[in-house]
Amino acid sequence: MTRYVTLLGLLLTTALHAQGVAPTLANVPYGPHERQVLDFYRAAGDGPRPLLFFIHGGGWTAGDKARPGSLAACLAAGISVVSINYRYSWQAQLEGVMPPVSWPLHDAARALQFVRSRAGEWHIDKQRIGASGGSAGACSSLWLAFHDDLAQPFSSDPVARESTRLWCAAVNVAQTSLDPRQLVAWTPNSRYGGHAFGFMNPRDIASRDKSFAAFAAHRRDLLPYIAEYSPYGLVTEDDPPVYLFYPTPPALGQNQADPTHTANYGVKLAEHCRRVGTACELVYPGAPEVRHANIDAYLIATLKGPAPRRAVPARPTREATLR
Repeated sequence: MTRYVTLLGLLLTTALHAQGVAPTLANVPYGPHERQVLDFYRAAGDGPRPLLFFIHGGGWTAGDKARPGSLAACLAAGISVVSINYRYSWQAQLEGVMPPVSWPLHDAARALQFVRSRAGEWHIDKQRIGASGGSAGACSSLWLAFHDDLAQPFSSDPVARESTRLWCAAVNVAQTSLDPRQLVAWTPNSRYGGHAFGFMNPRDIASRDKSFAAFAAHRRDLLPYIAEYSPYGLVTEDDPPVYLFYPTPPALGQNQADPTHTANYGVKLAEHCRRVGTACELVYPGAPEVRHANIDAYLIATLKGPAPRRAVPARPTREATLR
């Protein structure tokens, strides 16, 4: 399986290169595993460049770095791009790692630290780094945006001393929570998340979305992991601004045709961010207060604009965070 995935990744990378969008540096290792590699695309321009840090989707069980979203738009705007691979959750599960999602998420953090450690050599502005991705890559981006800094200032490893904080995040069809109780309350036919916590046959990736019932039944035992890895529960007022894009409108409390990518996720995170005081722009068909039509526009405006302002917290409501 691993050899097949690696070969598929190489084929996808070759196809992209054939289209004339070759990385400046390809398959740069940031760790010892064959999946811990990244591509760097250097933008033209004087001085340190802002950076798009792209995390591919695929449910943390598939996918490849070969086709980073917003690549052309960012390079044209003078924003460099990094696109990462990471170890899959099923690989973690086979190694007995709990929860399996810790591998792809901590790989994203390590890759970000590695990129910062190369900032001088690659002419990167270490502050102006924005994360992006779709689906699981979007969830990973939000986890980085909201998690406390994972830097270890006194580590003997210079990469580990680098920050994991972001300037912003702009994501597509993000899963904003990994708490099954929240997910069912928002979207009754939710089915995503169990594989992140080991409720999947790692030798049958197609079983990924069949594990939700077991996931929900074991929620109480998983609460410490949910608290660490669910983006929703990590939001604090000092977090960077985020942009959430969904192609279909929400319908809270109703079954969805695609519950894994429903805008219900975005509505609830945006409400939570407003209460906390974290800037969040939510975009879907018919959404109010849209300032940026798409992810490209948001990334360029934010990464090249003034420092983001902290949002003003909304007045507290009676709605309590689900626990």
